[in-house]
Amino acid sequence: MKRITILGSTGSIGTQAIEICDKHGIEIAALAANSNVQLLAQQAKQHNVKTVCIYCEQKRSELEKLVDSDVTVLTGMDGLKQIASMDGVDIMLNSVVGMVGLVPTLTAIEHGTDIALANKETLVAGGKLVINSAKEKGVNIYPVDSEHSAIFQCLQGNKKQQLKGIILTASGGPFYKKTKKELEDVGVEQALAHPNWSMGRKITIDSATLMNKGLEFIEAIWLFDLKPEQIEIVVQRQSVVHSAVEFMDNSVIAQMGVPDMKIPIQYALLYPDRLDCPTKHLSLTDYGTLSFDKPDYDTFDCLTACIKAITIGGTKPAIVNGANEAAVAAFLDGKIKFLKIGELVTKALENIKETDITCVQDVLDADKAAREYVREQIEKGVN
Repeated sequence: MKRITILGSTGSIGTQAIEICDKHGIEIAALAANSNVQLLAQQAKQHNVKTVCIYCEQKRSELEKLVDSDVTVLTGMDGLKQIASMDGVDIMLNSVVGMVGLVPTLTAIEHGTDIALANKETLVAGGKLVINSAKEKGVNIYPVDSEHSAIFQCLQGNKKQQLKGIILTASGGPFYKKTKKELEDVGVEQALAHPNWSMGRKITIDSATLMNKGLEFIEAIWLFDLKPEQIEIVVQRQSVVHSAVEFMDNSVIAQMGVPDMKIPIQYALLYPDRLDCPTKHLSLTDYGTLSFDKPDYDTFDCLTACIKAITIGGTKPAIVNGANEAAVAAFLDGKIKFLKIGELVTKALENIKETDITCVQDVLDADKAAREYVREQIEKGVN
C-alpha cells in the first residue's frame, strides 16, 4: 500500500485524487489546502489524517476548531515544506495553483520523495532546478496534466532517443475561433465556461487565453528533454486525444480517453500499474468525429509569449508565469479586461530583463519583478 501526501487537497485535482486513494487503498499521510478549512477538516476526519496545513495563516484558528485535538495543524509555506519533507511517504501529489508549488516540490525532491506533479508553475518557472535536483536525488516525477501524462504513457516501452517530437493537444477553450474584436468585452463568467473540463478558476482562465497551453509547452520541454521545435500544438476540440508522440520512423502513437482527470491522476499515483478507474468508458462511435486544427497565435498572445520565453530561456518563463498570475487575478477581480491579460504578459516578457537561474531565489526574484510590473501597469491605467 502506498502512502502519499496531497498539496491542494480541496481543489479539483485533490478531491479526485482522494477518490482514487479511497478506491485503491492508498494511505493519506497529510493534506494541505489554500483556504477551504471546512472541506480540509472534513477530508482529514474521513481519512484519519493527522497532519494538515492551511496555507492561509489567518485561517489557522478556524481549522483548529474543526479538527480533532490530535491533529497537527500547520500553516503557510513552512507548513507546506514540513509536509513535503515527511518521512515514510512514497509520493507527494502537488496540485496547488501557482508559484507556491515550487519550493515544496524542491523540498520533497531533496527529501527523496517521488512527485506526482499537477502544478505547472513548478516546471515553468523552476524547471532547470527541479529536473537537475530530481536527477541528482534519483527522484521520479510523474506528470498529472492530461497532456503530459499522455506523452509519458506513449513513451512507455519505447526508446527515448528514437523520439522525433510530440503533438501537444489543446481544447481551444471557450473562445475557439474568436477574433480579438469579438473578445474585447467578454466577462469573467464567459471565460470560465470551459467546453470540456471542470477546473479551478485560475486554470480555466488560463485555458481561455491559451496560457495554459503555453505553460504546458514549457513544462513538456523540461519533462521530456525537448527543444521548442520538437513540439507541435494541435487543437483537438473534443479533448479525446490527450496528446501524441512521433518517432523517427514517422509513426505516431496517441493516448485517448474521455476528458476526465481521474485517468492521469491514477496513472501517476499507481505507476506502473493500470487498475480499474472510476471514469467512463471511451466510445469512439459516440463521438463519431474527432477534429484537429492549428491554434491562433495572433489572437492568443499568451501562447506566443510562452514559446518566446522558453526559447530565450533563463528567467523569462518565470517572468511570463508571474505576470500571468497577477494579470489573471486582476481580471477575476474586475480590474482589467480579458485581452489585457495577454498584453500584460507580453509586455512583461519584453521589458523585464532575464537572468540565468543558479538558485531558487533567482526564480522568486523574477516572479516578484513580473508581478510588480503588472501591478504598476494596471495602476497606470492600462485598461
